[in-house]
Amino acid sequence: MDLQWEYQGEVPMKLKTFLKEQQLSRRLLSTIRNDAEGTILVNGQSSRKIDKLFAGDQVHVILPPEPISTNIVPSFVPIQVVYEDRDFLVVNKPGHLASIPSAVHLDDSLVSRVWGYYLLRGYEQQGIVPHIVTRLDRDTSGLVLFAKHRLAHAAVAQQLTAHTLLKHYYAIIAGDDWETDFVVAQPIGPDPDNVYKRQVRSDGKLAYSHFTRLKVSNGNSLYEVDLKTGRTHQIRVHAAFMGHPLIGDRLYGGLQGVGLERQALHCHYLQFWQPFSHKQVVVNTPLPSELAQLLKLK
Repeated sequence: MDLQWEYQGEVPMKLKTFLKEQQLSRRLLSTIRNDAEGTILVNGQSSRKIDKLFAGDQVHVILPPEPISTNIVPSFVPIQVVYEDRDFLVVNKPGHLASIPSAVHLDDSLVSRVWGYYLLRGYEQQGIVPHIVTRLDRDTSGLVLFAKHRLAHAAVAQQLTAHTLLKHYYAIIAGDDWETDFVVAQPIGPDPDNVYKRQVRSDGKLAYSHFTRLKVSNGNSLYEVDLKTGRTHQIRVHAAFMGHPLIGDRLYGGLQGVGLERQALHCHYLQFWQPFSHKQVVVNTPLPSELAQLLKLK
């Protein structure tokens, strides 16, 4: 993977300081220096970290190839790409598909399908491997962000930590007489009686969810949920805690028998800062048909 920048500062800056500002960690710099296929050039010449940059200098970094985990078996089931550039990929994940491989889902997961997508396009020859940044439960659909190289992953992971990477969800709840706007700020932790479940508990981790009702149709309520934290099953747990479990959510007591074999939850909005092209990326995707049917939407 080749990365290039032009230094535009008015005051000379050490190369190592500039590279740190571009999210290159000390560990990654060491990897580049010690790998025969990694290179750091300034104006086409090999440079030391202590060398200074001046306005107009061209910095060129070649990242060494990354090994792909032997646990990732490529799947060539097509994916729905919603956004793609040199550094990032956003995919619309269907329901009933695990985000990452596991012993149960070894041959087909979203990561496996993205790896197959990369192989078909020869991306592995550029050192591109899947780095999943945001994950969704197996039975939640919607937008998932991938970084194409370790530097992009590190840069966007900082946005996750700072809560500047934004994700909004559509959630459908049975009934039409619920609150139009409410906030749940309740800590979440493991359920001691079920290894797969989470619950609101005083010793859990802080979790904050903002529910805004957008529409009432066919006797059901469509909410947009804005997360300020990202705990496991957060929306599902908070909705159930308020007495409004999501339609189809068997684990948390949601309404069954409506022709939906999963929880009515879809990540429809994703916003993040592209640190290399210096732009805000905003991606949207509509409700999938099986969820729209609950509201009788076309």
